[in-house]
Amino acid sequence: MKAPLVAFPFGAVKYNNTYSLQMTQLLFSGTFIVGLQAVKTFRELSERSLVRSKIETSVNVTKAYYRALVSNEQIGLLDANIAQLKQTLDQTTQQNKQGFVEKIDVDRLSVQYNNLVTNRDNVARSLILNYQMLKFQMGMPVEQELTLTDKLSDVNIDQQVVTDTAFYHNRIEYKLLQTNVTLNELDVKSKKANFLPTVALAAGIGNVFQENQFKYLYNHNYYNSYIGLNVNIPIFTGGQHLNQLKQSQISVYKAQNDLHNATNGFKLQANAASIMFTNSIQSLNNQKRSRELAREVLRVAKIKYQQGVGSSIEVTQAQTEVENADNQYIQALYNALISKVDLDKAYARIN
Repeated sequence: MKAPLVAFPFGAVKYNNTYSLQMTQLLFSGTFIVGLQAVKTFRELSERSLVRSKIETSVNVTKAYYRALVSNEQIGLLDANIAQLKQTLDQTTQQNKQGFVEKIDVDRLSVQYNNLVTNRDNVARSLILNYQMLKFQMGMPVEQELTLTDKLSDVNIDQQVVTDTAFYHNRIEYKLLQTNVTLNELDVKSKKANFLPTVALAAGIGNVFQENQFKYLYNHNYYNSYIGLNVNIPIFTGGQHLNQLKQSQISVYKAQNDLHNATNGFKLQANAASIMFTNSIQSLNNQKRSRELAREVLRVAKIKYQQGVGSSIEVTQAQTEVENADNQYIQALYNALISKVDLDKAYARIN
């Protein structure tokens, strides 16, 4: 059966109208497939970057929190020393009025008492700054009221020994570097995909209306349609794609080397953090014993002075040793807490 002939006017036609609908559907593209794989990796990179930011924020907030707790502890020790020294000063003042001790003994204790009060005022002002720093790290307005309910006795400084030698796998920095390697490998795949052909399905329909008289324009139409495949085969690109592929492969090697070097760095950092923590704990324990000894020396010096077998200089020196021991204890306590945070970070204990 023969197809019917359609009369199609040629030449100038006064009136015409045309509409068409075209569609293309990609059937195969190597770069598109690799792009879909990269979407998941980029999402993973974004999530891990967010985790790293949270960890850094947690570390900064924790250190600022410990600094505020230590300052509170220091003020408590200073208040206890001030109260003790004030009692000694009052007793010595009364003894001087009764003629049992010289005026110089009262002056020595007064100087020491004034210095201790001044030191306490300085620490109190530093505490205000420490609270503001803590609120800043927490994202709070610095003028907003903040009260710490915990005490240093609530902080567990003891740490368990890490036996897992592959702890660095849990570090967010390691995971970010792994993601970077994956992204570079996907870039190599994308560059290789440039050498592959792309295939797309193409289809379309259309209608043409033509007539010399407008009222008969839509009485006759000339329908057309098509369907086919578009195949794009890269034959020669002047070596551009090949050079880009080589550069991407070099980036993969560099990312792998960065990951390897970072692994050694994480191990070194963990070992250093362990040593620093051990040293700080030992120093803290030594300072605790030094405080006890200094207070015992002060107690004995006071007894000897009250019984007339000791001098006021001995009491003053013992009181100074107590203050020094307290200051060294506070510093050792702060170092131990900060080294604890660094140890937790090094062994990926902070989430």
